[in-house]
Formats: sequence, structure tokens, C-alpha cells
Amino acid sequence: MVLKMGTESQVEENPRKGGLRTMPFIIVNESFERVASFGLQLTMIIYLMTYYNMSAATGTSILGLWGALSNGLALFGAITADFYLGRYRAVAYGSISTLIGMIILWLTAMIPQLKSSPCSQNQHVCNGVTTLQLAVLFSSFGFMSIGAGFVRPCSIIFGADQLENKKNPNNQRILESYFNWYNASSGISTILAVTVIVYIQDNYGWKIGFGVPAILMFLSVLMFQIGSPLYIKVKAKTTENLVIGLFQAAVASFRKRNTCRPLSDCDEFYRWPLESDVLPPSKDFRCLNRACIIEDPQRDLNPDGSASNPWNLCSVEQVESLKALIKALPMWSTCFMIFVDMNVFSFSLLQTKTMDRHIFPHFEVPAASFSVFMIAALTIWIAFYDRVLVPLLSKYTGQPRGLSPITRMGIGLISSGMSIALSAITESIRRQRAIEEGHEDNPNSLVNMSAMWFVPQYALLGVAEATHAVGQVEFFYDLFPKSMSSIASSMYTVGTAVSSLIGSILVSGVDWLSSTGGKTSWLSSNINRGHIDYFFWLLSFLSFINFLYFLVVCRFYESLNDGSSRLSHVAEDKECDYRLLHES
Repeated sequence: MVLKMGTESQVEENPRKGGLRTMPFIIVNESFERVASFGLQLTMIIYLMTYYNMSAATGTSILGLWGALSNGLALFGAITADFYLGRYRAVAYGSISTLIGMIILWLTAMIPQLKSSPCSQNQHVCNGVTTLQLAVLFSSFGFMSIGAGFVRPCSIIFGADQLENKKNPNNQRILESYFNWYNASSGISTILAVTVIVYIQDNYGWKIGFGVPAILMFLSVLMFQIGSPLYIKVKAKTTENLVIGLFQAAVASFRKRNTCRPLSDCDEFYRWPLESDVLPPSKDFRCLNRACIIEDPQRDLNPDGSASNPWNLCSVEQVESLKALIKALPMWSTCFMIFVDMNVFSFSLLQTKTMDRHIFPHFEVPAASFSVFMIAALTIWIAFYDRVLVPLLSKYTGQPRGLSPITRMGIGLISSGMSIALSAITESIRRQRAIEEGHEDNPNSLVNMSAMWFVPQYALLGVAEATHAVGQVEFFYDLFPKSMSSIASSMYTVGTAVSSLIGSILVSGVDWLSSTGGKTSWLSSNINRGHIDYFFWLLSFLSFINFLYFLVVCRFYESLNDGSSRLSHVAEDKECDYRLLHES
């Protein structure tokens, strides 16, 4: 993720550095980090409920906040790497931070004093968790979030730095091959985390289950450092930051809100550096155009023509970038609900844990490994759509990618809502059977019902993410000017962070409201007494309302779809850079 504009980054010129020889170190670093991190997250709700005596709702809320922090810090990590640390140091520091967090978490499993004793079924009052125990736990989450915020947005681009050579005529092909292999390794790593690491935790306990990821993360740090002498290290630049430029445009327009100068004279608008497009600012959000008006050349400009105070005078490009961002916000806000739906995985884990998970008589799928069906559906759909549907649909729609980005986003929202509705129906059946079999007071008893009932829900969620995520990034690429290309992936990442926060607040609110008056909470840790199905129906209703909101927002973008947007010329012949898509 690169957030920069203006001059190129400075690179250490050394023909003996970089190249394919560095790829094993970088890809192994990312792969081991992914296996370790994702392997810890999948079953964390069980660990929190067992050893920290948290309710299902509280544990899910905390995990939501953890996810929000990790995704939110990714934007901070990318900016810090590009303009202060450099990508090499960002990945190195981030990897070490993640390792520290995993070691601390592993110590909570190894040292009894760092966690509470498990609460037995016959205990009416469980041992409380001390402030020190929670502080140690949350510090591990914090270190891992900081590490993820630096490693994930910077690792893939750091690898590209090693291969990029504009003098090589095969440069583009080499980079595309690298991105494909990198993403393939990420996918394999995620599958290993969902299967192997979860299996170890399920069968060998938390001491080994947390120890293996910590060892893998240590190997990740070690491999990355071994390759250090071979790396090309792009130096951090202190040039103008695009994100800061957006803030400057907003501040400058606010400061000039009372200006009486006309907004029609093209010669009075500031452009720096010299832009090829001499059109005046667009008429959308005309109040922002004041930010690029030159009121007094002697006061506003330096001798070289640059702005004397960038917080009082901004370029036309900065203003247009801010307008593009504002235009994107309504559509961006429609994505929150789909990620909220995905963040209820913790409750699905509790459900599948009480069901028959045997595929074969002697093979039982771990409860946390059911998300592999979502990953499989996502992968299959992307390949099927790209290789089969795109050639067929493009003949009828005239769209080079088969369906427009907005249409695919809509399909994703519908698929997500259908998945949650199916989850509600399945949970109603599961809960009813549990009560009929006499398990109302024992949430750990197995219900005579196959967990394969949940496969369609996971598959629909995979299709939802595949259609919506790629469609959203492509939509922002078409909407934004070229200088804001990387903002597309940034908005996706920040969107997942906001969604995690919304999901956490929603879970806490539903838990509190449904338990008022001494009633059993919908999200009770005893899922046979609670009503997770009611919560899923609530999410289904919110998904439906969100889809109606999406349809209203689509009307706002009709002018963009017919090519009348002022920025449409920027998006012509521009392919979506899928490597910038958030790796979920």
C-alpha cells in the first residue's frame, strides 16, 4: 500500500541486491506470519470463555475491537512506512512486534497465574479475572495489532521493490508473476491456519496450540533478517503525503469560507506541480473550490511558484481528490453490513462445536475449521467468474469485466443477507433439537444434527466477499483520480475496521438490551437458552435495510456509470490493482 504523490522514492542502487534471490525470505516471512496470526484468531473465543470466564457476547465484542484495531493500524502503518520508517524497517519492526505479542499470549497458556481457572459446569460463581491477567492478555493483542498494521500493508510492496526494474522490458510480467505467487502463498497460508493450526489447538491443547504459532513467527522474523543484506531498501520520503493533502484541502476551504472571489476565472486557480489537465475545478461541492483560489500571488506563492502555506492554498488536484473521496463515502458506507455479517463467526463456532462434525466415521472436522468452506467458495467463485462468466457476460453487458462493479457489489450484499437468514433458520432448528433432546442446561452436549448444515452459509459468505470486495475496489479505481489509486485498498481496509467496531457495539448492545429485566440474553454463553437465531434475524433485517440504502446510493452514481464523470478520463484503460486488495 503506497500513499504518495509527487516525486519518486529513493532506492539504494546496487546491482548485487534485490532480485528473485530475496523472494524466499519475503514470502516465507509473510506466509509464517499469516499462518501464526490467523491460527490464533480462529479459536480465540473459546480460550476467552474458558480461561477468562467471558461470556460469548463479551468475548465476541473484544475480538471485534481487536480486529478493528489491527485493520485500522494498517493505514497508519502504510503511511509511516512510506514517509518515515521505510518499508524494510516497517516489516522488520512489525514482525518483531507480532512475535512479542504471540510470546505473551503463549505465556498466558503456560503460566497458570496469568489466567483464571476454568469454570466448571457445577459452579454457580466462577473465579474472577484480575486486572493484571487482563492487562497481560490485552497487551498481547496490542502487540499483534501493531505488528499486523505494519507487516500486512508493507510486505507485498516491499517484495515488489526487490523486483522492479523499469529498464527491463519484462518488468511488468515479472511483477505480475510475483503478485500471483504472493497471493497464492497467502491463500495456502490461510488454509493451513484454518486446518492444521486449529487441529493442533483442538487436539493438543492451548500450550502447544499457542506455542506452534509463536515458533512459526520466530522463524518468520529470523528468515526476514537473514535476507537483510540482499534487500533493496527504499528510503522513506518526506514529500507531500496524499492523506495530509486531503486534510489541507479541507482546512484551506474552511479558512476561505467567507471569500468573495468569483469561482469561474481559470487563471486564478493554483496548480502545483504543473498539471497536464488545465480544466477548472468541477462544479460539484463548489465550496471546496475556494481552497485552490489564488487571492494574492505575492502572499500566497513562493518565488518558485509553490504555495507559501499549503494549509491555506491547495492545488486543483488536491481539491478534486477530496471531492472524489467525498463522493465515494456513501457507497463506502454500504459495505459495513457485509463485514458485520462476517464478524459473527464466533457464534457460528459455538454452534458447530455442539453438532456432529464427522465427514467420515473416523474423521471429525474441528469447529473452527469450517471457515475453510468460505475460503474454498471464494477461490472457486473468483476462478469461475474470471474464466467462465466474464467471457459470456461481456458479450451481453458490454462490460469488459462481465458485470459492472456496482452490480457485483449488490450481488455480494444479497449473498451476505441470504447467508445470515440461512444461519437464523439453521440455528432455530438446532436449538429446538437441543431442547427436545434435554440439553437446554448443557450447552456443551452434542446435538443429533450434522454441522454440514452450515456449509451453505459459509459458501454464500465466500461468494459475498468475492463479489463485493473485488467490485468495491474496482469501483473506487474508476471513481478516483490516478493519484489516489492506493486509496481504494485503504478504504477497503478501513471499512473492515469500522465494520468490526460496529459489530462489537452491536453485539454489546443486543446483549444488554435482551438481558434487561433478568431475562436470558439472546447472546447467552448457553446458546441453548439464548436466541442466537433472533440475533441473526436482526442482522438479516439490517442487511435488507442496508441493501435498500445501497439502491438509493446507486442513484447517486448514475452519472458516473454513463461516463459523464469529470474523473472518468483518469480511469480509462486502467486495470484494477488486485494486489492492493485487503487480504482477509
